[in-house]
Amino acid sequence: MASQAEDLVRVLPETATAQDRNSSICSEETLLELYETQVLARIFDEKAISLHRQGRIGTYAPMQGQEAAQVGAAMALRDADYCFPTYRDHAMYLTRGLPLAEVIRHLMGRGNYVDRQDGDDLRTFPITIPIATQLPHAVGVGMAANYKGDDVAAMASLGDGATSEGDFHEALNFAGVFNAPTVFFCQNNGYAISVPRERQTASATIAQKADAYGIEGVRVDGNDVIAVYEVVQDALERARNGGGATLIEAVTYRRGPHTTTDDPSVYRDEDEGDDWEDPLERTRAHLESTVGWTDEDEQAVHERARKQVQAAVETAEAETDPEPESMFNHVYADSHPRYRKQRDQLPENPHGNH
Repeated sequence: MASQAEDLVRVLPETATAQDRNSSICSEETLLELYETQVLARIFDEKAISLHRQGRIGTYAPMQGQEAAQVGAAMALRDADYCFPTYRDHAMYLTRGLPLAEVIRHLMGRGNYVDRQDGDDLRTFPITIPIATQLPHAVGVGMAANYKGDDVAAMASLGDGATSEGDFHEALNFAGVFNAPTVFFCQNNGYAISVPRERQTASATIAQKADAYGIEGVRVDGNDVIAVYEVVQDALERARNGGGATLIEAVTYRRGPHTTTDDPSVYRDEDEGDDWEDPLERTRAHLESTVGWTDEDEQAVHERARKQVQAAVETAEAETDPEPESMFNHVYADSHPRYRKQRDQLPENPHGNH
């Protein structure tokens, strides 16, 4: 079983002036949704950075440059499929239909995206900040789906830095051995915080790591939203049909800092990102050449997105802080022996103590 380590799957042209390829299975309706969600993600990202600078949210992980990868991958999922995002995958939550206000609410420290979701039918899981810890969970969910005979697959998102963690290797090994219907979607954005890809792995690609575990490996242009959508869709379909797991390497670039507390100028040149085409510009060029997208269309989609983001911020900020005792909810299925002691240690008026 050989991985496609040397091939970079691409549908859209690399430049706006190149001739579009017309072999895409993506419908016009899907294409428009892919683009509008990318625009919403970009405007949300810009707003979140501004909110952090004003002290209105906590530390934030920008996603500029990775919108196509996140939106394309999440759009490929069926509603019943499971999704395990990371701390940078805000666009995945938007694509999966979680209210934008809930994402902002989390960034304000008032929840974890799924506090108000149906816990008995959880399909999109809370963010994971410890690197790669969600990968074994995704494999476990996939294995459970096999045992139960469910027609679903699980997709776990990860960064290139996660491939240096033990959880990554354990997850891929289990997925290979047990033929788990799990897709590992790696957004190779060039850096694990400040460490460039070539400093953390000697392999030529990340996709070829799949060979060691007997699963499929695919490289895709992470700035080509249609290619990502189609590659992930194929991998998910193959997983549901008993074909096992796939490791997808989406080659992209993190245009901003690792987080809003990071200074990327310390470890990379200012003009380093100039060689990377903006994924939104790429999708827009395709729309212009295929469906007659106009400046008026562009203005309208941006205006809708700005209104959505502003309304979500107002909704989130109008809510009150959760009660301190709520930190004990959803940690264990049943009451834990330590709960009573820990609850007793809470001050009577925690909001008034400094």
